[in-house]
Amino acid sequence: MSPHTHAPRRPPSGSGARIKSPALLLAESGTDLEGHGLRRTMGLFQLVCFGVGAIVGTGIFVGLSDSVAEAGPAVVVSFVLAAVTCVFTAFSFAELGGAIPVSGSSYSFAYATLGERVAFLVGWCLLLEYGVSVSAVAVGWSQYVNELLDSLTGWNLPAALSSGPADGGVVNLPAVVVIMMAATLLVRGIRESAGATAAMAVLKIGILIAFCAIAFTAFEDGNLSPFASHGMAGVTAGASVAFFSYIGFDAITTAGEEVKDPRRNIPIAIMICIGLVTLLYCAVALGAIGALGVDAVGNKPAALSLVVDKVTESDVGGGIIAFGAVVAIASVVLVVMYGQTRILMSMSRDGLVPRVFERVSPRTRTPVANTWIVASVFAVPAAFSSLDVVVNLTTIGTLATMAVVNIAVIALRRRNPELKRSFRVPLYPVSPVLGVGFCVYLMYGTGWGTWVQFVVFVAVGALVYAVYGRRRSRLVSPGEPGERAESGPTAG
Repeated sequence: MSPHTHAPRRPPSGSGARIKSPALLLAESGTDLEGHGLRRTMGLFQLVCFGVGAIVGTGIFVGLSDSVAEAGPAVVVSFVLAAVTCVFTAFSFAELGGAIPVSGSSYSFAYATLGERVAFLVGWCLLLEYGVSVSAVAVGWSQYVNELLDSLTGWNLPAALSSGPADGGVVNLPAVVVIMMAATLLVRGIRESAGATAAMAVLKIGILIAFCAIAFTAFEDGNLSPFASHGMAGVTAGASVAFFSYIGFDAITTAGEEVKDPRRNIPIAIMICIGLVTLLYCAVALGAIGALGVDAVGNKPAALSLVVDKVTESDVGGGIIAFGAVVAIASVVLVVMYGQTRILMSMSRDGLVPRVFERVSPRTRTPVANTWIVASVFAVPAAFSSLDVVVNLTTIGTLATMAVVNIAVIALRRRNPELKRSFRVPLYPVSPVLGVGFCVYLMYGTGWGTWVQFVVFVAVGALVYAVYGRRRSRLVSPGEPGERAESGPTAG
C-alpha cells in the first residue's frame, strides 16, 4: 500500500483517541523519497555499526563484574537469558521499524496504534531514558579518560575538574567535552556521524575480540566449577543486571528517515546487532572467568583491564582496554544523542513540542538547533551530578516504552492488517505477549520507591501534554501550508 494512497481522516478535537495513521506518518516523513529534509546515506553496514555503537559500552566494560558477582560462571547463561528477553522486544521493533520507518521510533509507533496521549508519554519517557543515560555515560567516560591518562602519562586530571560536587569535585569537564564533541559531529551531517560511529564500533569490537584471544590463552576449566554457584536465583539476578547491557538497539529505528531501503535494512540490522552482541558478551564473560576465576572478576572495577594485566603480566593491556572503553563510551554518547534529536524532531513535527526541534539546516541536512539544545541540556547534569539516584528511574522508563512497543505490534496488526510489513514477529501473538510480560516483571523488580518516582514523572508528563501538547497538536489543528513549509528545511 502506498503511503500516499489515502489522506487519513483527522479526529475531532474532542476525540480521546487521536491516532495518527501509518499512511500519514509515512507521507510526512517521505519514507519512500528523501525524508523530511534529511538525507538517506546510511546503508546496512553503517546501521549495524550504529546499533553496536549504542549497545556496547559501559555494560560490558563496567557492568560485567556486577553480573559475575550475582551469577558466578553461569553469567554466560544470564547473558543468554537477557538476550532472549531483548529478542522478544527486538522482534516487535523490527516489525514496526520495517512497517513504519520514521525517525520517532517508539513514540511514532505508539502514535500510530495507541493514540496521541500514550505517544506523548512514551516520548516523555524517552527523554528521561536518553537524557539521563547520555549524562551518566558521559560521567563514566570521564572516569576512563582519567584511567587512560594515568596509564599513558602517570598524570590525572584534578578531582575538581573531573567530577561533580556529589563526588567531591566542582565540575566534570571531560563529561561536558564528550557531549559537545558528539554534538559537533552530529551537526556536521549524518554521513560524518555514521562514518565515525562505524569506525568506533569496529575498533571496540576488535578490542573485545583481542581481549578474548588473550584471556583464552590462560583459560582453565576449574575456574568454571561450580558452574551455577549461586543457583537459579543467581542466574536470574545476573540476567536482570546483564539485561541493561543490551539497551540501545532501539536507536536503530530512530534512523528510519536517513537509511537507504529502511523497510529492508532496519529489521535486518536489529537482528544482526542482538546476535552479534550476545556472542561477544558470552565470549568475554567466559574468557574473563576462565582466565582468573569468579573471585578475581566479580565486583572488581575495570575487570577487563585486570584480566589482561594479570594474563600478560604487563600494564600495557590495561591501557589498551581503557582506550577501548573511552572509544566505546564515546560512541554510545554519539548514537544516543542522535536518537534523542530525531525523536524530538518527530514530536515537534506533530506540534507536541516547540517547532525549533523540527527545523533542518539546508546546508548540513541535520537539525542543528535541536542538537545544540539537547547537548546543552544533557551537559548540565553530566557536569554537576553522578546521577546514581535516577538510574532505576531511567530503567523503569525504558522498560515501560519497550512494553508499549510490544503492545503496539498487536494493535497495529488489528488496526492495519493490510499494511506493508517487511518483517513479521514470529510466533505471533505469543512473542509480543511474552515481551510485555518480561518487561513488566523487570519493572516490578526495580522496587516500590522507583515506582513512586515513575508515577510522579508520568503524572508530570500527562500535565505537560494537557497544558501544551494537546492544545497544539497538528493532528487536530494543522498549520497553514506556509507554516508547514516553514517547518521543513530551514536554517537550524
